[in-house]
Amino acid sequence: MKNFCLVLFSIVLLSSCSRDSEMDRTIFIPDEDNAALPAYTEWGYNSFGAEYERDYFLVSHAIVPCKIVYNRDKQLEFSLQGRLRNSQAMTLTFIFSSVPSMQNYTDLVQLNDLKIDLSGDDCTVKILQDGSETVIEELSGEFHFKRTQLLSIDEKVNRVILSGTFDLQFLQNELPASISDGRFDLGITGKDFFAYK
Repeated sequence: MKNFCLVLFSIVLLSSCSRDSEMDRTIFIPDEDNAALPAYTEWGYNSFGAEYERDYFLVSHAIVPCKIVYNRDKQLEFSLQGRLRNSQAMTLTFIFSSVPSMQNYTDLVQLNDLKIDLSGDDCTVKILQDGSETVIEELSGEFHFKRTQLLSIDEKVNRVILSGTFDLQFLQNELPASISDGRFDLGITGKDFFAYK
């Protein structure tokens, strides 16, 4: 009987771990109008994409797509980690000052339908490429957390689904550049979120 209970416990534990790892994987569903980009969804597919000049900045199956830090300065750092189509790794980080206080990843639901003017003083945008980080000079743009929702499994909160859009015009090497038609659909857990106490 002891062996049977041990086997049953192992099966339950493995199926639970398997379910979480399935939910952490990236699902890329091509957009109907532009198949190079993922479709905008609100299902927690761990996907994002945007046009970056004549290239695309896209989610990668090999990189965790998003990390979020609520830092000591009470700012929210929202980092999208992926690749340009030429396989060059890139991180795009938005730093927002005017957001509610957060101590746990479940607090992210407070961002529901929040629109942020990226050219305002309460926002900074950074691009990390080739080990070099650049704070960009925003000319205009908007970041919209369209929908935030808690996802529960077996009546226990499993993750927060963050879905939204972004567009940004900025100066790069003193010339105008843009990141456009950006969209994200992410399942954020305690592994992807950190808050300084």
